[in-house]
Amino acid sequence: MSDESTRGQIVSAADRLFYERGYEHTSFADIAEVVGISRGNFYHHFKSKDEILKAVIEVRLAATRAMLAGWEVDHTMPVDRIRRFIDILNANRAPIMRHGCPVGSLCSELARLGHPSRHEAAGLFGLFRSWLAREFVRLGRARDADRLALHLIGRSQGVAVMANAFGDEKFIRREVRQLHAWLARNSAERNSAERNSAERNSRE
Repeated sequence: MSDESTRGQIVSAADRLFYERGYEHTSFADIAEVVGISRGNFYHHFKSKDEILKAVIEVRLAATRAMLAGWEVDHTMPVDRIRRFIDILNANRAPIMRHGCPVGSLCSELARLGHPSRHEAAGLFGLFRSWLAREFVRLGRARDADRLALHLIGRSQGVAVMANAFGDEKFIRREVRQLHAWLARNSAERNSAERNSAERNSRE
């Protein structure tokens, strides 16, 4: 097994364990056991758990960028791209009910610990925030694009927390439907404003 392959397996295993057990409750030995390597080989790649955490955050950031880029390729309309963000809750409902949101869980834990990497982890939310805001701008909501982006992220996080607390799949599905309805209303507000503006211009 190459060094690069081993390192990748370590990061992948750590990513999963940090999500399922939490960063604080995952040890070097836990990760080494999952990968199936000795502690000596482990230390050849990472000298501390903090180094692994930084690598996990980098991998998550790269994966998120790739996912968002894929949505942009798959859909030309901003409303359809935003729907993909909402549908994450449905697509990942099983792990969310067991462990919560991977981004929110990590950010909350690192903030509680006062960990130096908490700001880097929050960059995952920053990616979603800036991307959603751009899509709301394209949707015609430039004035309140960032507010709408934060509302959608905050609502999604609340759904994930409650779904994890109660293990209620129907709750997730119901909230996703409501978020789609919320998005439709905000899209309609833009269309209504455009019609009103066109009518005023025609009268003038």
